[in-house]
Amino acid sequence: MRQTEWRSWISQFLHRLGYPEDGSVLGDFTTTWRIVPISLLALVVGGVGACVAWVLLRLIGFFTNLFFFLRLSTKLVTPSDAVLGPWIVIVPVIGGLIIGLMARYGSERIRGHGIPEAIEAILINGSRIQPRVAILKPISSAISIGSGGPFGAEGPIIMTGGAFGSLIAQSFRLSSAERRTLLVAGAAAGMTGVFGTPVAAVLLAVELLLFEWKPRSFVPVALAAVVAEMVRTWILGVPPLFPTPPHSDCTALVCLGGVVVTGVLGGALAALLTAAVYGAEDAFRALPIHWMWWPLFGGLVIGIGGLIFPPALGVGYDVIGQLINGNYTLRLLLGILLVKSTIWAIALGSGTSGGILAPLLMMGGALGGLESLVFPAEGAGFWPIIAMGAALGGTMRSPFTSVVFVLELTHDVHLLLPLLLGATIAHGFTVLTLRRSILTEKVARRGYHLSREYAVDPLEIVFVREVMRRNIVVLPANAPVADLARRITEEPQPRGQHLFPVLDEHGSLIGVVTRNDVLTAARSLPRDGQEPATISAIIRTNPVVAYPDEPLRVVVYRMAETGLTRFPVVRRDNPKQVEGMVSLTDVLVGRARILEAERRRERFIGGRLVFPRGQGRRLSQPTSESVISVQLPPANEEKGATVSSARE
Repeated sequence: MRQTEWRSWISQFLHRLGYPEDGSVLGDFTTTWRIVPISLLALVVGGVGACVAWVLLRLIGFFTNLFFFLRLSTKLVTPSDAVLGPWIVIVPVIGGLIIGLMARYGSERIRGHGIPEAIEAILINGSRIQPRVAILKPISSAISIGSGGPFGAEGPIIMTGGAFGSLIAQSFRLSSAERRTLLVAGAAAGMTGVFGTPVAAVLLAVELLLFEWKPRSFVPVALAAVVAEMVRTWILGVPPLFPTPPHSDCTALVCLGGVVVTGVLGGALAALLTAAVYGAEDAFRALPIHWMWWPLFGGLVIGIGGLIFPPALGVGYDVIGQLINGNYTLRLLLGILLVKSTIWAIALGSGTSGGILAPLLMMGGALGGLESLVFPAEGAGFWPIIAMGAALGGTMRSPFTSVVFVLELTHDVHLLLPLLLGATIAHGFTVLTLRRSILTEKVARRGYHLSREYAVDPLEIVFVREVMRRNIVVLPANAPVADLARRITEEPQPRGQHLFPVLDEHGSLIGVVTRNDVLTAARSLPRDGQEPATISAIIRTNPVVAYPDEPLRVVVYRMAETGLTRFPVVRRDNPKQVEGMVSLTDVLVGRARILEAERRRERFIGGRLVFPRGQGRRLSQPTSESVISVQLPPANEEKGATVSSARE
């Protein structure tokens, strides 16, 4: 069977099932059977993403051992255990110099913490990432973190996993939306491979990377995360990354009040950190040197900070574990909030390569540790954990991700309610005080705008029948061109009508003509007394039409595909019967109706809820039928017609 015959057979089969390939049948979702092959590819992407995450962790261990202990090993170690004395300042400088050279002569895309770069690839580059980024990003991140950079591995692995997902997608004939799905599947798989948090990875994809909430993207991304967790289990095991002692439920007013304060302080910390990062970036931009040298100066700041407070170096998973289990001192908390946050903001502003999730967990945990000194005792590590969720929810503007992320890291379901409250308060705080998050500000600085609000398309819930014009002019096929041209120029048309359906003698649609068609034909008519030309000579057959039961979204897509802005509206069961006309102006009227519903404020229930008998207002009942009329101009001064139809 030839390929064209095979596709035709599949199309017919899907139509019989009620699922056309173009998704034209209205339903809860617009997903088609294309989701099946994309999901199969996502399974492969999930396995690859988990393996890439494992490689990145091994690389971080390798460079940490090489830089700080001068040995060859891939075991994850802590830079603060190294005994280098003042020479510890030099190590991050060397790492920063290497990263600057890699970015200058390799790929500039390796700069930054990864997530904004993934967003930019999705929004601007058609979800295409260069192959060299997939190689250079994990290496540069491993060098940055391994040389003492105060970053996490999640941002780079999101970018790296996304890069491999994009490379797999580019190997097949896929649309930009399908490449985006596989790119995000790779990012979710990478995050799952590092932290073992598949649900949080999927939520991050939905809240930050997919820019939609549709089964066509959600299903493949979720499957990729599941596969990545399976592979991670085989490689690294199944225990939570930060096991915590169980806590009791936080339902008392005193506890929830403390969580509210934690949410406000977490939001304030998020706003402060965001301002610090981009303030540092602005300061580096003001330097009269090439950006290639910025990571070197960032490394110098890291080295000085490491000399003052060694636990500030590296990923800091061990420090996060201490905070979660309540094993911290006041010196540790102040060192994190003062030294770690400072060198992290400056280094990130310098354009080096590293993630933000692990540092945010550490800084949020330190804030919670200070709160635990004055807040009521709720168990070891309770307030650091809640503050971690608040810091993540406020900084990343992804509250659901932060809640589930912390739950999956700790496996303590009793923290669900306070985490939800704290992350929500922090999220609301930063939404009201900051225009953009730490992730989207970089995209905005590159000249692009990103909206992160998700809602049903207003054009999806308004139908053609609600906005189409019923009082329109239609033309008989035998109408003289000269007479119609005169009437078009002399007589006003309903709402400036420029497209005219043409009917035959039985009142059936046979084509359309435009106002310009009629006027152009009239100017080219012969002047020697020949038989006058009629509309049938200039008719445009097989017109593009709309149907009354179509949502305006479908009509807008059709306008974009055809370049036309006006369609005759015909009955679906009888495509030759004209019902009216819909134009781009009518679509805008439908959109304005939705805006009015969002902005117009009214009160319907006053002080008296019950009207006295006989004094209530009687609402008029709509009639079951309303008559619409389609006017036909006379073909000459002696003939005329009117076509009427009824709708329920």
